[in-house]
Amino acid sequence: MTKRPLPADIKRLVAERAAGCCEYCLSQQQFATHPFSIDHIVPLDLGGSDEPDNLALCCQGCNNYKFTRTHAFDPKTGYSAPLYHPRHDTWQEHFQWNENFTVVIGISPTGRATVTALKLNRDSLMRQRVIYRSYGVHPPNIGDF
Repeated sequence: MTKRPLPADIKRLVAERAAGCCEYCLSQQQFATHPFSIDHIVPLDLGGSDEPDNLALCCQGCNNYKFTRTHAFDPKTGYSAPLYHPRHDTWQEHFQWNENFTVVIGISPTGRATVTALKLNRDSLMRQRVIYRSYGVHPPNIGDF
């Protein structure tokens, strides 16, 4: 399958809808050292499409760890669980922050599987969260992701 570039208006829609945040780890694009990309939530090779409902704004780290995955193992149950789907799931139903907002905690099988598979608590992210929190710009206001 030949991958075509997404039209600029679709890219803009995805970025605006995500309020400039990675839809998985909630990193903010304005502070990123690498450009964010558009993730196919269900990869094209697995039957996904270029429709906006299948697209999410994604930091490079989350995109690299997610790759073509749609499921991962929940470390608590050992069973396969679907990864967080930014268009169908609500972030707050699957995740919460620890007391100082540096660690994303999975509170459902999907949340735990996503935290583990995408490494949502990478050392670099946790260090950034401490710095951004000290400036009052973390956590971002995510509304109903």
